[in-house]
Amino acid sequence: MLIVIGLMVSGILLGYLFRERNLKFVQKLITWAIFILLFLLGLSVGVNDQIMNNLDTIGIDALCITLGAVAGSILCAWGIYKFYFSKG
Repeated sequence: MLIVIGLMVSGILLGYLFRERNLKFVQKLITWAIFILLFLLGLSVGVNDQIMNNLDTIGIDALCITLGAVAGSILCAWGIYKFYFSKG
């Protein structure tokens, strides 16, 4: 965890030092890093026999968690809209 925090702090410091330069290539690097990380995540899931053998159970649990999260988000957004933005 300290390595992650150290890398983030060093990135912030480097970004602060180079803030005047045009660093548009960094966005492309970030995009490719995300693609590579997603590929490696899929690869690690694919080779894990425990996950692959229980994919039907995991899928049902993931669906329930997703539906609950979406329903909670909609409910909270509706409450915030009613409380802050509706007239009357």
